[in-house]
Amino acid sequence: MGLLTNRVERNEIKLGDHIYTYRAVFTYSHHGIFVGGSKVVHFRPNRNLDPSIETSSDIYDPIFSRSTCSTFPDCGFRQPNSGVVLSCLDCFLRNGSPYCFEYGVTPSVFLAKVRGGTCTTAASDPPETVIHRAMYLLQNGFGNYDMFQNNCEDFALYCKTGLLILENPGIGRSGQASSMIGAPLAALVSSSLKVLMPSSIGVATVTAGMYYCMSRYATDIGARTDVIKVPVEDLAVNLGWAACHDEAAEENGTSNRQLEMSSP
Repeated sequence: MGLLTNRVERNEIKLGDHIYTYRAVFTYSHHGIFVGGSKVVHFRPNRNLDPSIETSSDIYDPIFSRSTCSTFPDCGFRQPNSGVVLSCLDCFLRNGSPYCFEYGVTPSVFLAKVRGGTCTTAASDPPETVIHRAMYLLQNGFGNYDMFQNNCEDFALYCKTGLLILENPGIGRSGQASSMIGAPLAALVSSSLKVLMPSSIGVATVTAGMYYCMSRYATDIGARTDVIKVPVEDLAVNLGWAACHDEAAEENGTSNRQLEMSSP
């Protein structure tokens, strides 16, 4: 994979790979974990996930449901009220090309990348560990979707590394989110540096470009010092999801007891 693109062929995708594809003419990318059998586990907003409702206007991803995929009966599987979805590779890509997210790159390679959300300096865990995390989260969820703090790239990064930001999450682990927040600087950097270099504007452009790159690097999970390794089985406790689940279970238990008491 080069500096400009991480594109791969389908037959090059391996178990546990973090793959992504671009949407809306390269406006943004959607990420997931390849778990084998032409299946991808990925994370998306849990709104509009009713399989009886189809929409193509969701900016994050289309509706994946059993009724819209004739190849794999389990394509679109998810737990109720969860944004973690199992899809076939065709539905995940939506006629787009597959790209493979890079792990363990050097800082110089990371900074040389033209676009964020394509690599990290953090090392990946073994494929079996990655797949275990993805399948566990498919059954147990990954909390509420947030474009800047808990998105599809954050999901894939956690599955690959097990790293979690517990304090001052800021914009989370997502390199794509970092790039989106730095969009004005990115637009400035896209100008011709050679043409602008002799002027004061050129100096400002170079300074802004360096700041943009360094800011993006500072948010990378491989460079941050505020990340810790969290077992997937403890994820709900660390993020406070367990309390919500316990409250829901208690409410259901109370309702069931009331029904039993009212029965003749």
